[in-house]
Amino acid sequence: MLRRTITVFVLIPPVIYLIGWSPRWLFLLALVATVELGLREFFHISRQAGFKSFPALGYVAGAAVAVVPALQLERFEDLTLALLVLLLMVISSVALRKSIEFKDYLGAIATTLFGIVYVGVFLSCLVPLRFSQPAMGERWFGVVARGDIVIGRNLLLLLFLVVWAGDMFAYLIGRPFGRTPFFTRISPRKTVEGAVAGLAGSLLVAWGFRQLFWKTADLKTVMLLAGLMALAGQIGDLVESAMKRGANLKDSGALLPGHGGMLDRIDSLLFAAPALWLALTLRDLWP
Repeated sequence: MLRRTITVFVLIPPVIYLIGWSPRWLFLLALVATVELGLREFFHISRQAGFKSFPALGYVAGAAVAVVPALQLERFEDLTLALLVLLLMVISSVALRKSIEFKDYLGAIATTLFGIVYVGVFLSCLVPLRFSQPAMGERWFGVVARGDIVIGRNLLLLLFLVVWAGDMFAYLIGRPFGRTPFFTRISPRKTVEGAVAGLAGSLLVAWGFRQLFWKTADLKTVMLLAGLMALAGQIGDLVESAMKRGANLKDSGALLPGHGGMLDRIDSLLFAAPALWLALTLRDLWP
């Protein structure tokens, strides 16, 4: 518990700076580093589960899908789709030259592509959320001085606070007071009490953030988005737990003392970030 707490207090200040105030180049550098570490752990889990893959291609492709869309944010979706189509063609072709049994051919391609999408594409949603101009959801949140910068910053701060609060409340309440099993087939330690506490904690922190730091935003909108992100985050946590269970692993790695690996820390974010991006994209398309 002590190591877990120390790690949290050491990491939070630089992460807050990165998502809210860092220059774009530093944000992208940190994003690529996170993607590469996440992919490294994903391919380790895959090997432990008996799946072949192409890690070298995955690392290059993961960095590309994370960074390239930043070059033309207004066409984020088009660029990402084009990259994925190109990657499918390249990986399928390169796989033919590898010393791999043909019965494993499709599995290796699918595993590699899934890793790229699961880590690289999902995390790349942070880029348009933070840097799009005009800001995503501008009509929802209102424009203030330097509106694009402020809205993008607040979106990411809200996202990370909701995810952190969900994890923290689920852990603090679920561990000592959890009694009702929740998805025991995937994670025996998860309980209904912990899941409910995580959702309640996320909503509480979102309400406080809006009341104290984002008063121009509509309260109902903030709470709806917070609920969506919190639920998506819990699904993301279960998805990573299912992968680890399939590989008979407790943690994805040992990078962070008391917390396990990088994927153990960003599993909720991997689903919450694209959920927020999808919600804002669909809302902006709505008449």
